[in-house]
Amino acid sequence: MMALVDQDSAQVRFPPPLVVLGLLLLGLAAEPAFGLPGIDVAALRPIGLVVGALGAAILASGLFGFFKAGNDPEPWKKDTALVTSGLYRFSRNPMYLGMVLVQLGIALFAQSIGGLVSVPLAVLLIDRFVIAREEPHLIATFGEEYRAYCARVRRWI
Repeated sequence: MMALVDQDSAQVRFPPPLVVLGLLLLGLAAEPAFGLPGIDVAALRPIGLVVGALGAAILASGLFGFFKAGNDPEPWKKDTALVTSGLYRFSRNPMYLGMVLVQLGIALFAQSIGGLVSVPLAVLLIDRFVIAREEPHLIATFGEEYRAYCARVRRWI
């Protein structure tokens, strides 16, 4: 993938959806491997469906905002426009927020302790290794406009 990384980008080297998916799968696999008990609460399944659907809608809306502005959502590609409309008025990272809500929804639906533990780990990794690389790049690219945006809109929610 190194050859596909734009030099004028945040230089993120791995796809955030794979981080979320990988951690979710590890969390789900951890339960039988370590003998963790499942959570037997029937109400978690419909809650998981709602949370997952909400996450998918947030993710889709964030992607739509990027495509509409002519941006490529891959964080190793150059940003051409600062997106501040739609859900980006409330979160600087609605795509990442949507991904972890889908992850949370699946973990709830599966009634999985390991899956639930994977959610804060995904948030931490994306925050420290993706967003932390993107923000300095966005400041360098969009300057004061991005700083002002950061001052009025939170990173996650």
